[in-house]
Amino acid sequence: MPMRMNALEQEILDRIVPTPEVRASIKERADRLKSIVEAYVADHGIDVEAFYAGSYSKNTYLSDPDLDLFLLFPPEVSAKDMQRIGLKAGEDILHGIRKFSEHPYTHGVFEGLEVDMVPCFRIDSTEHMKSSVDRTPFHTRFIRSVLDDAGCDQVRLLKKFMKGIGAYGAERDSRGFSGYLCELLIVKYGSFDGVIDAARRWREGTVVEIRGKGPAFDAPLTVYDPVDNGRNVAAAVHVDTLALFVTAARAYSADPREEFFFPKRREPSPRERLRAMSGSHGTRLVSAVFQKPDLLDDNLQAQLWRTQYALRDLLEDNGFPVIRAVHSMTETELTVVLELETDVLPRTRKHIGPPAWVDSAPFMAKWKDNQYGAPFIEDGRWKVMAPRRYTEAGPLLRAEAKTAGIGKDMDADSMRIMRHEETLSVADPALLTALMDPRFPWEDRRFITDTAMERT
Repeated sequence: MPMRMNALEQEILDRIVPTPEVRASIKERADRLKSIVEAYVADHGIDVEAFYAGSYSKNTYLSDPDLDLFLLFPPEVSAKDMQRIGLKAGEDILHGIRKFSEHPYTHGVFEGLEVDMVPCFRIDSTEHMKSSVDRTPFHTRFIRSVLDDAGCDQVRLLKKFMKGIGAYGAERDSRGFSGYLCELLIVKYGSFDGVIDAARRWREGTVVEIRGKGPAFDAPLTVYDPVDNGRNVAAAVHVDTLALFVTAARAYSADPREEFFFPKRREPSPRERLRAMSGSHGTRLVSAVFQKPDLLDDNLQAQLWRTQYALRDLLEDNGFPVIRAVHSMTETELTVVLELETDVLPRTRKHIGPPAWVDSAPFMAKWKDNQYGAPFIEDGRWKVMAPRRYTEAGPLLRAEAKTAGIGKDMDADSMRIMRHEETLSVADPALLTALMDPRFPWEDRRFITDTAMERT
């Protein structure tokens, strides 16, 4: 696989490729865990094959990887027994907790490494899948078959770039590029630079084939899974994340810099600056703060996005134009902050009625005693000044949020509304900074270095 790398990319690789010592340490622990699992299933008379999937097994991890250990059951075992036995094994070995994504699994920690132990079926073709994760071992085998060590390093570069620009991860909060998707893009385009060069020309609706084409998908980006062409590997990529990646690819091509891979963590603006910024915008802020439900964060993220969109639509449908919105999650609260053109509207609005040449009697009868003025004709239609139900954004949110389509586990009764001044005084400054002064990480020089360890 031909590789062309500039000096910067080689320097980045020197920093992110795990050292032989790190590799050896991870392998020792991973081998030890696999031996424990194999001994457990043998002692319990369980016909299961232990199989590593994920970035560890494909040699595309950046530092300490999460270990994805799959328990492959014979296909004749029932789905109920497969889950029951597999989850029990995970709990006995990892002493972890059960989690649910598309499929239940056990999450725990083994000798400092985070581990997902996933039960699934051992099948000979993806056409015979019995559970949603049965194809994952096929992903691992495919990537192993097509990527050599140099190709794996190119994946590392692409992953680090995606992390740096904020486009990595298919989780519901990230809405971005999964590790497997990054691997497939390297397979398709041959190198990190090949992916960047291709992405510069991407548009919404771009389709990428690895090994053949499947059905059409209504998605911003389609990348057909080479082990199952009926699946879009890029299904999680939101149109905004796709736009971010295309923008970053163009910017990197024009000016390759370290900041694309190692961004700086932005320092929140002081409240005085946030207040001045709000004043210069001439806009108004409103916040909705919910008590955090007793659910896993992964399951709440989609509901938090849904809530943000629902509150935005509620405001705009009632005449409060929303400029931007952001949200955050803490241990106890979920917060949505919205920047509005205005948070107070006139008492009345122009209501549009029927064309003047149709039967207008019902309209005229309804509005004949209107206290804000009689109906009038404008652009060939009857119109009238009608009272608004809500003239302030806060009371609207308080009264209508429950029926606006927010996340099903978001407790509208727990919701606290903070108006403009309270939002400026109380809301997280980092969240307000992101809302009112959005910047790309590779552009802002007023950041402070983030030395947090990377995980795959």
